[in-house]
Amino acid sequence: MKVSDEVLEALQIGKPVVALESTIIAHGMPYPKNVEIALNVEDEVRKEGAVPATIGVINGVIIVGMSKDEIEYIGKAKNVLKLSTREIPYCVALKMDGATTVSATSYIAEIAGIEVFATGGIGGVHRGASDTFDISRDLDELSERDIIVVSAGAKSILDLPKTLEYLETKGVLVLGFGTSEFPAFYTRKSGLTALRVDTPEEIASIYGKKQSIGIESAILVANPIPKKYEIPKDVVDQWIDEAVKESMEKGIKGKKLTPFLLSKIVEISNGKALDANIELVENNARVAAKIAKALHS
Repeated sequence: MKVSDEVLEALQIGKPVVALESTIIAHGMPYPKNVEIALNVEDEVRKEGAVPATIGVINGVIIVGMSKDEIEYIGKAKNVLKLSTREIPYCVALKMDGATTVSATSYIAEIAGIEVFATGGIGGVHRGASDTFDISRDLDELSERDIIVVSAGAKSILDLPKTLEYLETKGVLVLGFGTSEFPAFYTRKSGLTALRVDTPEEIASIYGKKQSIGIESAILVANPIPKKYEIPKDVVDQWIDEAVKESMEKGIKGKKLTPFLLSKIVEISNGKALDANIELVENNARVAAKIAKALHS
């Protein structure tokens, strides 16, 4: 593992650090937009007084705190593996390039000593999982990690009620930041509930109590997309239904399903979904940085 000098120094002196994933760079957006957004998200973290730590694997080396050149490389490289936790040793041993998902990023962040991680939306229970058993590793990983994850809820393409039920079963505390309703990625509405908190300081206090009590699982902070960028739920549902239908017709499953659905939704929405995705990721980064600062205040 290689930890950048900036991140290492921050961890040593107790400065707030926010982990960031690399899947959004390699598999979430086309080049050069992906690199531009990754660097913008890092800038948002820095503006709030924290240090960004983008995590990925290049030539078999786990990197915590990727440089601008490394982000550029992972954004342009071909055949970058999409890494959940289980594929990390495969990628490292064979000296391959890999982009970390929520599960892999959470795992590596905890090893490095980073307590806060910002992402877009977590993975979860896919629609039709009763037949396919398609459940993201993200959920089990969160049940095992001592970390705070900030996301705009779970991706709208998922079965959100089952995802929340699974998180409850696994003992993952779900907090709604400024809301009692669990957000659904592109939209603030899902009809599902979350425990409301209103300040980063409240989240930091809850995290501290969780640790002192000895509960070993993550806290998921569900941070709604800003109102002016949200897309109405009925519109999002139409896009998803169309994308899911096409994925079933083409027989797309497993790791390829989420990237296909998100890409298809961007296409169907004429780019509106991508714009919303960018805004919510940057918003999550800002909130995560504020929480990281509260942990060190």
